[in-house]
Amino acid sequence: MTRPLPIIHEVRRHQGDPHRVVEELDLEFSNGERRLYHRAPASEHGAVIVVPMLDDETALLIREYAAGTHRYELGLVKGKIDAGETPEEAANRELKEEAGYGARSLTVLRRISLAPTYMGHETILVLARDLYEERLPGDEPEQLDVLPWKLDALHELILAEDFSEGRSIAALFLVREWLRYADAK
Repeated sequence: MTRPLPIIHEVRRHQGDPHRVVEELDLEFSNGERRLYHRAPASEHGAVIVVPMLDDETALLIREYAAGTHRYELGLVKGKIDAGETPEEAANRELKEEAGYGARSLTVLRRISLAPTYMGHETILVLARDLYEERLPGDEPEQLDVLPWKLDALHELILAEDFSEGRSIAALFLVREWLRYADAK
């Protein structure tokens, strides 16, 4: 069933703290009901998450300090898209900064939302292949560990205590399935 989108009568922005803006939406639904919804707006230029493939079966993970959980977490290369950058350019820059690799082949696969019911933020999933070693200085306070992981062992990775970020989990499964489909053609 396709429903018409609610009518947005007004959007008010509130500054929660220096790093957080909240939008309040005055919405009217097709049945006449009216509600106030709150959302965290999307960042200005967006973000990327990168699945770097060392070979056809092996992805590269990074281990970095995660302030939200106060531990070191395994995950994928990710970061903001800077003004004027394409998602592919941002992915390659972040890959060089965080993992010490560049990619000759970069493919945008899809957008991944975090919590679409209250956040406008989406992350663009980029598959990076044909890697070569190149390091750029990044904003991390320490060099990140880089670990190869076989895609056919994702069932082990998702049970690892230090691998919990939903975007990384989803991205690895999406890439594994995309590669299987692409190889089957």
